[in-house]
Amino acid sequence: MTATSANSLNSSISRFFALIPCAGQGSRAGTPGAKQYQVIAGRAMVLHTLAAFSDVERLSGMLVVVAPGDPFFDQALNKRFDVAACGGASRAASVRNGLQALVNSGAEEHDWVLVHDAARCLITPAQINQLIDACEHDEVGGLLAHKLPDTLKVEVGGRVAATIDRNDKWLAQTPQMFRIGALSRALDLAGPAVTDEASAMEALGLAPKLVAGSAQNFKVTYPEDFALAEAILLTRSRRP
Repeated sequence: MTATSANSLNSSISRFFALIPCAGQGSRAGTPGAKQYQVIAGRAMVLHTLAAFSDVERLSGMLVVVAPGDPFFDQALNKRFDVAACGGASRAASVRNGLQALVNSGAEEHDWVLVHDAARCLITPAQINQLIDACEHDEVGGLLAHKLPDTLKVEVGGRVAATIDRNDKWLAQTPQMFRIGALSRALDLAGPAVTDEASAMEALGLAPKLVAGSAQNFKVTYPEDFALAEAILLTRSRRP
């Protein structure tokens, strides 16, 4: 069997899993506790995120990675996801531990995993399906991203030092979708400092595919982001 035919076979039988790292504290958000559990539009931010993934029928499973001792999901009823208390000291460590938990529960190395930030609570099922459609037959995988709309400046000492050409610049988003085995190896080599999965894959000399996302798929990071996210969620809830 040739490599091409093997890749085609793997693509046809591979399953899709979602992995939501949910062990961080989000210190820049200025909230009294972990930002992913702050209430937005009537429920915790992470529950909006999980609701979007729950509506993607192609997913074979969803795993939320929390910090050891985190009780948030202990009382959750009728949940369509699993919870693993294997969060690490960094995002990369939490994702790597989550990948191992997926394998321990029956996922295969050639299966796809979609890693998504718990604090990107405005993701939609349509965007998730768009990423799967774009990447399921790709040799590497890819990520949702948004073409940089603003002029980008370099700062030195509080003043502009240079203006950077924005024509080839993208804002990385999530989900980021890669084979479980390949991503595990990439994270092992990259170490805990990488801030997203695509960076780890790039360190292997691979070029993840960019899939156009949405400006609304931003990561709730700063205090003012909460009000914007809530306004968008409330607007969506009023639509027929």
